[in-house]
Amino acid sequence: MTSLLSNALGSTLTKPVEVSPGIGLTPADLADLMSSFNDVTSKLEATHVRLRDEVRRLTDELADANEQLERSRRLAALGEMAAGIAHEIRNPLGSIGLYARLLVEDLEDVPAPKQTATKIAGAVRRLDAIVCDVLAFSRELRVRPQPVEAGMLFDDAIESCAADMKRWLGEDFEVTLDGADLTVVCDIGLAQQALVNLVRNACEAMAAADERPELRLSARAVTGGEGRRAAAIVSVSDGGPGIPREVIDRIFNPFFTTRETGTGLGLAIVHRIADAHGGWVEVFNNVERGGARGATVELCLPYPHHATTSVAATDASASETETGRRASA
Repeated sequence: MTSLLSNALGSTLTKPVEVSPGIGLTPADLADLMSSFNDVTSKLEATHVRLRDEVRRLTDELADANEQLERSRRLAALGEMAAGIAHEIRNPLGSIGLYARLLVEDLEDVPAPKQTATKIAGAVRRLDAIVCDVLAFSRELRVRPQPVEAGMLFDDAIESCAADMKRWLGEDFEVTLDGADLTVVCDIGLAQQALVNLVRNACEAMAAADERPELRLSARAVTGGEGRRAAAIVSVSDGGPGIPREVIDRIFNPFFTTRETGTGLGLAIVHRIADAHGGWVEVFNNVERGGARGATVELCLPYPHHATTSVAATDASASETETGRRASA
């Protein structure tokens, strides 16, 4: 409409204009007036575009927040149900395990029956591990944040997974640690549990890798932006085959797994721990961000509102200059 008005005014102003003596406007004054009008209209249009984009962005953020809230509610309801079932199973399971161990001792001189009793005891241990996972997923998470160096979390996770790493990766694999000096504000026990789950998941993903397995644990700080607080991002990267897109969309669903063994609760527990911290989890294939093979899971732990921003800034600088520690098993 503005362009049409300008065209009309342009054609009009090329002709002599008769101005009433009482008005006192010349053709030049009228042209300046319309130029100012066009400038204001253009600014209003630009403002309208910015407001529309901002409304769209806020609407998307609100939809994401509502989706996360609904997901948390569904997980809480599922967790309550799973906890009830797990408690009902655990008592008789404990009795079966006790009787199986007694049988193994009593049948010491009878090899064939002892072997059967040993298998029963082993099955009970596997079932008890599943029950423990269900209870860990369903229990209420109370976060008690405190500052800790990322390197401490890394070392604990590697130590806890040492046996699994050798079982899945053999004797020849490489572990790289970056940003170990970064200060992370988190519940140490929950963060360690999340990292252990991520490391085990990464090692299992590399079990059938043709090349030498490479596991990378890293930490970095990010500044706040787009409605998010400053956060420490702790990530675990593997050198496996990567994750299909349709699997990434479901990877944090409880009891979802693509493997023959396991409960499918490891990453669901990681998601719950991140959510309890007010954080989030991101998963991507390394090739999507210019990397090589494998996938990365990022555990994002926001710094509390009362934490000083200098902590994040200082540690971000330290993580950039650190060369990383390497350990070969």
